[in-house]
Amino acid sequence: MTGIEVGRLLKAGDYQLGLKLLNSSADLSRRISEEGVHKLGLGLVGIKFELLPGQVQIFGGSEKSYLEMLSELERRKVLEKLFSFEFPCLIFTRNLEPYPYIFKLAEPNRIPLLGTELATGEFIFRLNRFLEDHLAPSISLHGVLIDVYGIGILLLGQSGIGKSETALDLILRGHRLVADDMVEIRRQANKTLVGKGAEVIKYHMEIRGLGIINIKDLFGIASIRDRKKIELVIELVEWDPTQDYDRLGTEDESYTILGVEIPHLTIPVRPGRNLTTIIEVAARNQLLKLKGYYSARDFQRRLLEELLQKEQGETSVSEEIE
Repeated sequence: MTGIEVGRLLKAGDYQLGLKLLNSSADLSRRISEEGVHKLGLGLVGIKFELLPGQVQIFGGSEKSYLEMLSELERRKVLEKLFSFEFPCLIFTRNLEPYPYIFKLAEPNRIPLLGTELATGEFIFRLNRFLEDHLAPSISLHGVLIDVYGIGILLLGQSGIGKSETALDLILRGHRLVADDMVEIRRQANKTLVGKGAEVIKYHMEIRGLGIINIKDLFGIASIRDRKKIELVIELVEWDPTQDYDRLGTEDESYTILGVEIPHLTIPVRPGRNLTTIIEVAARNQLLKLKGYYSARDFQRRLLEELLQKEQGETSVSEEIE
């Protein structure tokens, strides 16, 4: 079955959710399968009261205030309707105490009731981060992810072509390592890709002839990042004189990962080419493209205008001679 168990929320210390279990008989193996959370809000009033089966339900101050305005009978009817739907768990923010009747309604299906002292908005922000990290579609790729001038660049290429050595040179120039060898990539809800290193090898890099080195220990915390949005894929390939490589850069290529298209460059590798400088320039050029300026297309436009003016001038001379 897809999704994650509710019990994982209680162990998510890195996300500082501050959750505690309120009913000991709860089934913590119930599964969360939806990335977004649902704040009950007007649903309690009966407006569009439909809950997704795998979605976490949030009970905050506004829900408490509304129920307080109802009589005991009306409140029970609203809560009975709430628990007639299937959902993995109900979380109370701001240290709110559930009504005793809620414990009774949660008992038949052993629905977990959880509480946190966090304000509703802050808790939803932290919980969304946890769910994105654990439920978003993901893939692992062999490569190197590095932050160059704020652009997340994923270096790909066959083993031994020099990805790690190139990344090390970039680190020496002040750029930041995210992951080496194995990059874990997740697709977020807004169709962006975020990459990070595997926990076991985080901050480490393998350099042939040197072995495993710890980038954080060698160069300091400013030389690493935990995660980074991937905005450019650069593929290193061995130089092949029979291949016709792009020399103008007017046509944009893309590389598809988890259904998301990322700008893609193919850089041939041969002795004497300064890959570090080329990648730095590629990052700067990508920054210009993000601002809407394409230098290659601008050059092509000016070249065509120059040729057109020259052709019109020659036509005018020919007409005068005639």
